[in-house]
Amino acid sequence: MPSLFDPIRVGDIELANRAVMAPLTRNRAAPGQVPSALAVEYYRQRASAGLIISEATQVCPEGQGYLDTPGIHSAEQVAGWRRVTDAVHAEGGRMVAQLWHVGRISHNSLQPNGQAPVSSTARGAETRTLTAEGWVPVSAPRALRTDEIPAIVASYRHAARCAMDAGFDGVEVHGANGYLIEQFLRDSINDRADKYGGPIENRARLLIEVMQAVAGEIGGGRTGLRLSPVTPANDAGPDSNPQALYEYAVSELAPLTLAFVEVVEGATGGARDFAPFDFAALRRQFNGPWMVNNGYQRQMAMDIVATGAADLVSFGRPFISNPDLVRRLREDAPLAAFDRKTLYAGGARGYTDYPTLDECAAA
Repeated sequence: MPSLFDPIRVGDIELANRAVMAPLTRNRAAPGQVPSALAVEYYRQRASAGLIISEATQVCPEGQGYLDTPGIHSAEQVAGWRRVTDAVHAEGGRMVAQLWHVGRISHNSLQPNGQAPVSSTARGAETRTLTAEGWVPVSAPRALRTDEIPAIVASYRHAARCAMDAGFDGVEVHGANGYLIEQFLRDSINDRADKYGGPIENRARLLIEVMQAVAGEIGGGRTGLRLSPVTPANDAGPDSNPQALYEYAVSELAPLTLAFVEVVEGATGGARDFAPFDFAALRRQFNGPWMVNNGYQRQMAMDIVATGAADLVSFGRPFISNPDLVRRLREDAPLAAFDRKTLYAGGARGYTDYPTLDECAAA
């Protein structure tokens, strides 16, 4: 039986184990949305993960939705991320960049020239975002014109190339948690009348075009995807038929031979049984490595890999406060709790100062 601690190959990437660091927004980028020196140390500390998926990283200036989140579209950002990937690789780790466009989950103050965020719709979301003024309601979006969508797709392609130039081992496209791609996927949000709205085939079109562009640029073997079929995150109301929607989307991506698909089971960071969904049926639509996420404890993670129901498990919050999480899972050692007050923004506190088991023993 496979073990959570066994090596695995995902596409073109060889991993030392199957415990993955999930993408975690921490809002600590330097000016210009460049990863800071602290980020170099933060990711280096966690390089024993089989794979690190970077914090969500915007593919273009319009893709930013929160204060001090990094980008992957400028030369300065590429150079900043290169320092991170070099540090991870020096520790023997592997890392992919999560490519992100927030769509309507943004604020005018974070957008170029104070413009409105863009989305599949002109309807706003009932949620908040972090700005220089603190947590505020997101701004009203405008619906993208059909002729603007090719430029959105091109921004993902460009960001994927930038990620490879920055030394990442691949990318994960963020198609989850109520951001732009999911704003097109779900009929609870997408109210378009063009070829990107209406039936499932149309609403999945942007996702498929983005994945084709990214895989075409860097290869399917270095391209992953994150989905969250039922999460309510960021005011993402339920689709009228999520099973059919997400099974169609995953099945249509089969020709790309993707490195992996990561699926958030249930409500992101919340109840796993939030809404009915047959995740096993979704998995049958994909022949490649299958990664699961959301609330996995040690035994759950070991069991799902051992049964073959998943190939990898991604852990979010446990990696925040346990830089040596893989060792702790292997040895069944206690896990340190994270400090919620230091999750977002700030400096080293609650970011790079969580001790390893060895450091705890030496203290």
